[in-house]
Amino acid sequence: MKKKLVLIGNGMAGIRTVEELLKIDDSLYDITVFGSEPYGNYNRIMLSPLLASEKTIDEIMLNDKEWYAQNDITLRAGVTVENIDRINKQVNAGNVKESYDRLIIATGSNPFMLPVPGADLEGVIGFRDIADVENMLTTAKNYKNAVIIGGGLLGLEAANGLMKQGMHVSVVHLSGSLMNRQLDKASSLLLKTSLEERGMKFYMQADTECILGDGHVQEVKFKDGTRIPADLVVMAAGIKPNIALAQQANIYCDRGIVVTDTMQTYDPNIYAVGECVQHRNVCYGLVAPLFDQAKVCANHLAQIGTKQYEGSVISTKLKVTGIDLFSAGQFDEKEGDETLILQDPSQGVYKKLVIRDNAIKGAVLYGDTLDGSWYFQLMREKTDVSGFRNNLLFGQHDLGDAGHGEESRVIAMGDDAEICGCNGVCKGEIVSAIGEKKLFTLDDVRSHTKASSSCGSCTALVEALLASTVGEGYDAAPSVKPICGCTEYSHDQIIAAIKEQQLKDMRSVFEYLNWKTDDGCHICRPAVNYYLLARWPGEYVDDSQSRFINERAHGNIQKDGTYSVVPRMFGGLCTPNDLRAIADACDKYDVPEMKVTGGQRIDMFGVKKEDLPSMWRDLSEAGFVSGHAYGKALRTVKTCAGKTWCRFGTQDSTDLGVKLEQLTWGSWMPHKFKMAVSGCPRNCAEATIKDFGVVCVDSGYELHVGGNGGIKVRVTDFLVKVDTEEEVLEYSAAFAQLYREEAHYLERTAPWVERVGLAYIKQQILEDEQNRKALYERFKYSQQFAQIDPWKQRAEGKQRHEFTPLELVG
Repeated sequence: MKKKLVLIGNGMAGIRTVEELLKIDDSLYDITVFGSEPYGNYNRIMLSPLLASEKTIDEIMLNDKEWYAQNDITLRAGVTVENIDRINKQVNAGNVKESYDRLIIATGSNPFMLPVPGADLEGVIGFRDIADVENMLTTAKNYKNAVIIGGGLLGLEAANGLMKQGMHVSVVHLSGSLMNRQLDKASSLLLKTSLEERGMKFYMQADTECILGDGHVQEVKFKDGTRIPADLVVMAAGIKPNIALAQQANIYCDRGIVVTDTMQTYDPNIYAVGECVQHRNVCYGLVAPLFDQAKVCANHLAQIGTKQYEGSVISTKLKVTGIDLFSAGQFDEKEGDETLILQDPSQGVYKKLVIRDNAIKGAVLYGDTLDGSWYFQLMREKTDVSGFRNNLLFGQHDLGDAGHGEESRVIAMGDDAEICGCNGVCKGEIVSAIGEKKLFTLDDVRSHTKASSSCGSCTALVEALLASTVGEGYDAAPSVKPICGCTEYSHDQIIAAIKEQQLKDMRSVFEYLNWKTDDGCHICRPAVNYYLLARWPGEYVDDSQSRFINERAHGNIQKDGTYSVVPRMFGGLCTPNDLRAIADACDKYDVPEMKVTGGQRIDMFGVKKEDLPSMWRDLSEAGFVSGHAYGKALRTVKTCAGKTWCRFGTQDSTDLGVKLEQLTWGSWMPHKFKMAVSGCPRNCAEATIKDFGVVCVDSGYELHVGGNGGIKVRVTDFLVKVDTEEEVLEYSAAFAQLYREEAHYLERTAPWVERVGLAYIKQQILEDEQNRKALYERFKYSQQFAQIDPWKQRAEGKQRHEFTPLELVG
């Protein structure tokens, strides 16, 4: 028989717990939900747009009553639980009694009502639910003067909504700065000035003494004697956990219901989540931490028991009355901190980063918040930013600003602007899906729109759209972001498990890490396949079915279903016989077009799939190997003429490029990997926008890393100068191996370098000679198994089925 699960509280935290539980196993419990309001589960963050008449109740509903019926959940809407009988494991709500095996308390919070005379007058309300909004809307039709007590997020949103209803609004705030928990003084002043220009009035450092009126509120009086007219007073001075029901049941409480890392109370049959909870002495009032709690609670209710809630590192990405704000960490600098500030008042932009020990300690962004997610990631991972500190305030290099100016600011983009180039997804599609499908997480957006589901370079843009559309409640960047929906584990955790537990096949990984699906999915299988191949090159057998079609067919599939073939030309060199062999292959297989690529090779287009093995055989017999132009692998080593022919050349760049390519060809990488060698600082081979670049100088070789060309241009970081070609080979292989072993699958070197920090890479390669040489040896070892030409193998019949057309019978 199913066990009985009762949820007290029909809000966002409680229902998210139920949703997470249903994802794991929908057959474990008979579920009953009690909610004091007569609605389904709605988005409480959207109360402000509801007040401003920008949304309807139906539009902010997350789960309507039909959803409960579809999932066999009993909803008792408009029914308030009066007490919990822990001895008999029963909740009582008037005439309704419901027994339970497991109970979740998710009673949320109550508005903090100032304990001043007159707080009980008619017209003095909080701002927590739909009833409060309806009360305010009714009052706005009949009265003119509204006073908001509290200049935090909730208070300012209430003030904005009431202004849009035509009321004269005054905001009373005890502090000297608005939103003093989220903003520093400078950004707070910018916000205040902007709101005053819209007609909002402020009384700062004002201490309310009493509220005056005859039955209905008429005035608010401050302790300095000032009085202001008030037909409506909205208390928005904070919230306090709603713990009355738990206290009545003798469940241990402090400021909130005290829970363990499994979200259990001191009664092991009773769990608690949301704003009513106190975890490790912290009570949370933002939505993202509550969603983290929900995942942990569901994990334990499903009797898996592998997750723990260890608290949340909070970033706040908000839209206050149309103004974008972001804050994270400790942004009030103290002794020993360094502060970076960018301020452009005419454009309404303010950025402040607080740095300590070369890591971001706190951030405040006003007006331009596009890079908030990136700063938060750097802060959470304690990335050493010294290597790119000079450009830090200007944002993340690989977001795509180069050449686009203001068009690339995602909030200002038109609905037809393309966000995800890999899947052709426009801004309007993403925003519509978020609103219509009630999406909160990046994974939700990926599954519904495919945006950010391929290379991931547009992730920050998608998160920015989530934040601007949903507000504070979007599930931004959890402390551990799973690789996909098949598992709770991140890329780094999977990489570590494969190494530490010596997992040497995919089934072992899935079993050890409790994969939710038997065979994984199109996201995790290619990644796990790569991680196993990178860690155990001599033991793991590459699973071709876990690779994309280009890598299975060893050619780039084109829009008409044909393929392109690119033979490798080491360092861009070729001979007359090489060109004759390519020309003969083009004639023999009716290649409609061929061109010279930017990587100094020849690309042959329009080859039929069934002709690929025969064409490869002919090219292999002529001495060619695969150029891997289709793979997450070493692509090319671009070179210039060097000192052999060029009067400016300082070293033999062509010969060095050939040696580099001979060392590295065939090596599988997390993403495509390009190299170049320029014979002098004029840099004709464009070495400073490659993953690994060499610039030759009179006294040796300058090594550069982490560059990227194309739309998302990133100039390399200087790594080191060395004296000999042998050192170039050693350092390049060590860098490539570090990237191969530690980067996330589908992560280019540019974002990887920025994520881990140049200082970390220097520590691993420059400062630790023994580690550098070990990386070099591991790279050379792996190449024994990688430098086997896949074209020749398939020309000889390997995986013949991949290239044999299906014949229709009958």
